[in-house]
Amino acid sequence: MRATFCTFAPMSNIKPSLAKGTRDFSPQEMVKRNYIFDTIKKVFKKYGYAEIQTPSMENLSTLTGKYGDEGDKLIFKILNSGDYLSKANADHLSTLNSNALISSISEKALRYDLTVPFARYVVMHQNDIALPFKRFQVQPVWRADRPQKGRYREFYQCDVDVVGSESLLNEAEFVLIYQEALCNLGMTDFTIKLNNRKILSGIAEIIGKPELIIDMTVAIDKLDKIGFEGVTKELLERGFTEGDITRLKPVILLEGTNAEKLDRLKEVLATSEVGLKGIAEIETVFTYVQGLLKNSDLRQPDLELDITLARGLNYYTGCIFEVKTNEAAMGSICGGGRYDDLTGMFGLKGLTGVGISFGADRIYDVLEELNLFPESAAAGTKVLISNFDAESELYALPILQQLRDANIAAELYPSSAKLKKQMSYADAKSIPYVILIGSDELQSGILTFKNMHTGEQQKISAASIIEILKTEILAS
Repeated sequence: MRATFCTFAPMSNIKPSLAKGTRDFSPQEMVKRNYIFDTIKKVFKKYGYAEIQTPSMENLSTLTGKYGDEGDKLIFKILNSGDYLSKANADHLSTLNSNALISSISEKALRYDLTVPFARYVVMHQNDIALPFKRFQVQPVWRADRPQKGRYREFYQCDVDVVGSESLLNEAEFVLIYQEALCNLGMTDFTIKLNNRKILSGIAEIIGKPELIIDMTVAIDKLDKIGFEGVTKELLERGFTEGDITRLKPVILLEGTNAEKLDRLKEVLATSEVGLKGIAEIETVFTYVQGLLKNSDLRQPDLELDITLARGLNYYTGCIFEVKTNEAAMGSICGGGRYDDLTGMFGLKGLTGVGISFGADRIYDVLEELNLFPESAAAGTKVLISNFDAESELYALPILQQLRDANIAAELYPSSAKLKKQMSYADAKSIPYVILIGSDELQSGILTFKNMHTGEQQKISAASIIEILKTEILAS
């Protein structure tokens, strides 16, 4: 049975548009995006990580309460199917209390990140996986944030996590994964920032406000955006005193080398067991990094201990990471950290985890701004075969397949047309070469091979053309 399609009268007053914070991607853009994904995935696999995928939507209960109050507000909820209002809580509906109403009209949501779904995956598949379990995941996530430069409502994350291992060697390897992947993408000036939530807990402890650790981290995490005055104002609003801020200021604005910062923190946190443990973990990561790089060709990373790095997600419990490029005006392009208690939220206690994420969309914008995409990343069809009539079309078919058998991206113009139209098509798709098969070529078996960049033409055999293109592809 053939499918039937409804046709609708055009509505002249409705113009096609995109939801704010989302984008279309052209074929040329997709080639570049896949270059990023493939480059990062190659590094992930090199370090022993295997790929999984999880659904775009999760149960709302799976996501809620994992990202803090501010994060929960940014979760895209999905309305229940059918007449969702018929089952809505009448009291909440009558008082227009949307927060209370959500639970009765929405059971699912688009995933906010890849880490919480991964924790859910581990718990559900705990009998099928070997620990430590090392996985990577490259998929889109959604956040109901205000769109701006480098910030989208739909964007891809490239996550790599390991659960079931307490070793800080994992954290050290993440530093190298950042370094290797970003260098392979052509970036040369970026800073890998590192902190530890235990240090932040120690700071909250010594000023007598351990119960306000979340409020403190959420506020100081905004230092780059709102400055110290803005952080001070927010801390005061969250229950801290002027005296607390006086004690916090020299720690928040700590300067010097990593060793100098650690020495100063040891003095400040001398009475805090948890704070000293965080310092020891940072020192261990630094030691592992230097050990891994001892005989390595990998460039020494710009690794910075940054006490203001808080990453306001509630589930982080140990080392936390952030990467910022110094070559373009952009926020963080990568982040991550250790989350000892995350799977416990789903009933699997005592399973520690740590992971990092690459912000593919921001990395794309940086590479585009700095013109770092190689020519090969923009490559599509390598050669177009002309089509002037039925005879030349039939003659071209085996040549087309020979090109593809040699892993050369090739097209035959799909119908006979004038040369100008076919050349315009090649130009529009940035196809670098064209094979012309006219009456002379049909008789002699020698083809006209045109370089679209230089305009030069030469008469050679199909076999010679294939060798030329294979050599060029290998060179690139």
